[in-house]
Amino acid sequence: MDNRQISPRQTAGFTMKKSLGTGKLEPVLFGSFNTVFMICLVLVTLYPFLNTIAVSFNAGNDTIRGGIYLWPRAWTLQNYKAIFASGTIYDAFLISVARTVLSTILNIFLTTMLAYTLSRREYVFRQPITVIFVLTMYFSAGLIPGYFLIKDLNLINSFWVYIFPSMISAFNMIVIRTYIGTIPESLLESAKIDGAGDFRIFMKVVFPLCKPVLATIALFVAVGAWNSWFDAFIYTSSRQSLSTLQYELMKLLSSTMNSNSNPNVAAGVGMDQNSARALVTPLSIRAAITVVASVPILLVYPFMQKYFVVGLNVGSVKE
Repeated sequence: MDNRQISPRQTAGFTMKKSLGTGKLEPVLFGSFNTVFMICLVLVTLYPFLNTIAVSFNAGNDTIRGGIYLWPRAWTLQNYKAIFASGTIYDAFLISVARTVLSTILNIFLTTMLAYTLSRREYVFRQPITVIFVLTMYFSAGLIPGYFLIKDLNLINSFWVYIFPSMISAFNMIVIRTYIGTIPESLLESAKIDGAGDFRIFMKVVFPLCKPVLATIALFVAVGAWNSWFDAFIYTSSRQSLSTLQYELMKLLSSTMNSNSNPNVAAGVGMDQNSARALVTPLSIRAAITVVASVPILLVYPFMQKYFVVGLNVGSVKE
């Protein structure tokens, strides 16, 4: 029988080795789990979009059968040809681009200027004006009074009907004003001591430091302006030259659904092979419309991503 006793030093050494072994294993397990989880998350996120692309390149009569996942079963470009067959789609695309760019620039600049003004404590009317803007988020005059207002402003069938109503956003103003409140007051005071006025402080100090929140707001405004079609339907539907891309795609989808309301036509019954292959269905044309409408705005994301980091003003004031 071994009566040797284990010294406290040996016990401590054994515990340390065990801890080191566990410490080396934990990062491997966490890294493996994190990798598998992120791959599954990416697959779940990308699958709907990849499936939509596959359906958009698949023949309409074949899409009705179902079973399209990540690759087209009957490859065709007929869905995209149906979209671009009308010459008006190109003019509508330019109108949408111009509308999106102007709306985003004016909304960001004017809303930020308003937010900076209402963030100044020395401004006497900042509280009443803020309350007025907040009330507009909860109460609306409605569609018909809004239409008569636009009509009285002579904006019906005018390009500026897309721009003027969206130049100021109450919600965006509150978000930007809150962010401006995080800018150190000493930074603004030092600019005043150097002789800078309010507008120069806004342009040279406040506006550059608000890039993270402005990039986020700009993306929201751009996506909203790009996807909007209802205002074109109400205010400019009688003037084809001012039609937007989304409105044209909506009309195309509506006409496709009406033309394929007959189930025999939708199934391709009574047609020759070429006619059946050239057939577009609401499901296939909707997928193609989704791709055409989404790709241009998706191209903006890589350029805005680098600004989605809060805290550009860290270190701008010496401790």
